[in-house]
Amino acid sequence: MANHKSAKKRTRQALKRKLINSQILSQLKTNINKFTELIKAKNKEEIDKSFNLVNSSLGKATKKGLIKKQYMSRKLSSLSKKTKNI
Repeated sequence: MANHKSAKKRTRQALKRKLINSQILSQLKTNINKFTELIKAKNKEEIDKSFNLVNSSLGKATKKGLIKKQYMSRKLSSLSKKTKNI
């Protein structure tokens, strides 16, 4: 356990960041799963809205450093290919 005041503060900050980061990643995965379900249902209007949400979620996660830029590009590319096939 930390003894210094600054070390205690760092542990508090780390726990807070961990919670926020896990929420962002969870929301990203949820948005991607909803998007894939809409693709299976082939609902074009809802797919466009959902794609924008996924794009936004990927951008936020990349900006915070939770995922790599290459992963974001690869994921967006594959998802946009799926939308064009409908």
